[in-house]
Amino acid sequence: MFWLIENKQQLKQFAVRNLSEIFVEIIPYSPFTHPAESSISCIYIRPINHYKGYLIPIYHTEVEEKLFEDEVFLILKQAQKIYVKDKKEFLHYFPLRNAVDLTLLNPTYIQLTAAHEFLYQKYPTHPSVNTLVPIVKHYEYCESLFEELEHLIEQPVNEFYNHKATWVFYGIEQSGLFVDNSVYNQHFNQGIQTDVVYTQYNFKTLTTRPSNTFNGINYAALNKENGCRSSFIPRNTKLVEFDISAYHPTLVGWLINYDSIDFSNFYSAISKEMGISESQAKESTFRQLYGGIQKEYENIEYFSKTKKYIYDIWEEFNNSGQVIVPISGYCFKKDKLDNMNPQKLFNYILQNLETSYNICILWEIFKILKGKNTKLVMYTYDAFLFDWDSKEVDILYQIENILSANNLHYKVKNGKNYDF
Repeated sequence: MFWLIENKQQLKQFAVRNLSEIFVEIIPYSPFTHPAESSISCIYIRPINHYKGYLIPIYHTEVEEKLFEDEVFLILKQAQKIYVKDKKEFLHYFPLRNAVDLTLLNPTYIQLTAAHEFLYQKYPTHPSVNTLVPIVKHYEYCESLFEELEHLIEQPVNEFYNHKATWVFYGIEQSGLFVDNSVYNQHFNQGIQTDVVYTQYNFKTLTTRPSNTFNGINYAALNKENGCRSSFIPRNTKLVEFDISAYHPTLVGWLINYDSIDFSNFYSAISKEMGISESQAKESTFRQLYGGIQKEYENIEYFSKTKKYIYDIWEEFNNSGQVIVPISGYCFKKDKLDNMNPQKLFNYILQNLETSYNICILWEIFKILKGKNTKLVMYTYDAFLFDWDSKEVDILYQIENILSANNLHYKVKNGKNYDF
């Protein structure tokens, strides 16, 4: 069978093959459009243990007969496993649970063909630039991609990230952020015509703490002083943010099994033990956790137990060559990390724990938001932003219950825009 499937008859012949385990790559209209807004140009399917893959054009200028995504969806749905380069992105096109992300722990970059690079550079704003790229060049790229990733198919998969992380970040992205586009364009110089923008989370980082950047805008670090946050408005009634208090000190308390302090008022309580003001204690605690415990505070049990944990985990790291973080099961391997020291390892663990704890919370939140108008529209490390429908009053109480059940303390802010 030829590698290009050009009509429905060929697609039917392809569908009866052994497609229980396949590798799939989606070629969108444009790589510069968010997958929540983009359409599919072509779909590459490579049966595992087969000598070649097949390209199914949904819309491309070189193919006359139009095939439909729904027909391909039925083929994909029957597969036992679908291996993909990026599951979170794949879910925007086909929300299937049988997908396996091959680059969770092995982020990779495949060189584009010269044709791709030329056309992307010439038409960076073309909404369907991939329909202009010669179809054989898409096939060439996909074949190279599979060859690069094939060895990862037999590697163990961290199900926490493959299942929970991909779904929760896909869910937030899919919600989008409602904007006043005149204010948004004024601050971000984007020239958008729509009233929705999309975030893009990348948790394939050194510690798995996600970045959140799309179209050059860092949504994880929006300026709080210049008014740009007023661009973001509710599509429902209000924006409501739950901001977790003393999050890292609380997580450290969990790591060191310490509950002899009131974490709901942590900085007030620890300031008394440190003999300094509450604001000074907040700043000093940050220095202790991220720069190392100072000798003058080693007599305080919270800090002495933290110092012991840092020493113990460093010893384990050196003796066994790795450390596995609670909840996520993420493994920091000594031979994969450069210039490590005890404090850096502790900081990595803390960032990973923060992310995995948040993913568990987000997972529970999405359960209660199913079928609701209220949407979770952004997550930023220790804060969760909701586009809340006032007709769903009970939703806020349910969110509070989830945070309280996880022994987290929080502040709630709200407003008619995000500048609060």
